[in-house]
Amino acid sequence: MPHFSRSERTIDLLLIGVAAVWGASFLSAKELAGDVGVPSAVALRFLVAAAALGLICALRRERLPRGRGLVIALALGCSQAAIIGLETWGVSLTSATNAGLLISLALVMTPVLESIAARSWLPRSYFVAAVAAVVGVALLVSGGGIRTPTAGDLLVIAAATVRAFHVTASAHLTRARSDSSLGVVLVQMLVCAGVFTAASAPALPSAVVSLDAGGWFNVLFLGLLCSVFAFVVQLWAVRRTSATRASILMGTEPVWALLVGVILAGEAIEPFGVCGAALIIAASYAGQAIERRHRLRRVARVRGLCPGPALASAEQRQRKAHAEQQ
Repeated sequence: MPHFSRSERTIDLLLIGVAAVWGASFLSAKELAGDVGVPSAVALRFLVAAAALGLICALRRERLPRGRGLVIALALGCSQAAIIGLETWGVSLTSATNAGLLISLALVMTPVLESIAARSWLPRSYFVAAVAAVVGVALLVSGGGIRTPTAGDLLVIAAATVRAFHVTASAHLTRARSDSSLGVVLVQMLVCAGVFTAASAPALPSAVVSLDAGGWFNVLFLGLLCSVFAFVVQLWAVRRTSATRASILMGTEPVWALLVGVILAGEAIEPFGVCGAALIIAASYAGQAIERRHRLRRVARVRGLCPGPALASAEQRQRKAHAEQQ
């Protein structure tokens, strides 16, 4: 079993937390979009998120990115707006079953994109784990059967594609920069809030007035936890680990979506669903372990410590050196 440092465990737990709140977001987003429409729902979510994160940045005296950093943050804001817009619109038009399966396609797309960007193809065993995770999602959400793709399904597929590009771009464009993570995310929030406020401008005031306590709970949950907490953690994590590892941990999102459905909506878990949940968890652990070993070997080869895959990994050499010193 590979050894994980305290910082790596912290990153993993926070990314799983992101998956948990995003899993719960399907129910909240569907309810809110049904109440006020998709553009107003997304606008309210990001207006709350931008206001909250703006206050945090002001109190911490965080500096917004400038120059090339600002351009990167604006571009990531546009891709984030596309993800949330497509996902919310798609979920409002399709079943939770299909949406939960299709959004997880980002799990398979992200390692392919990162491998191309890094010019270092992942081992076949990783893709076996990724496919196993997707099979697990299929088992998890197929209780009512998978229908022929609808317009909503295609929108969720588009959201998954954009998410894969966004996660990969976030890692490669921001990792070597000193820009504040909070500042970068605030710019993204402002972009999303601006785009959807403009799109919903005629209906937004009446949407605000029509919301009841349940509706405002969904707005605050989506804005504070699913946006501020999740986006800050996602960017902070991918700057310290790989986009592939972040993606496969966040790929447990359908498991959390099912748990929320069982607890809040009273849905029953069938035997196939239990098997699917177990397969996703096992595949996620195996996948991130495979990716981590591959990343360490690549770093070791670059440093001249490991000329070939047949030799011990960097971790094993470090442990051996430490033992010799003792």
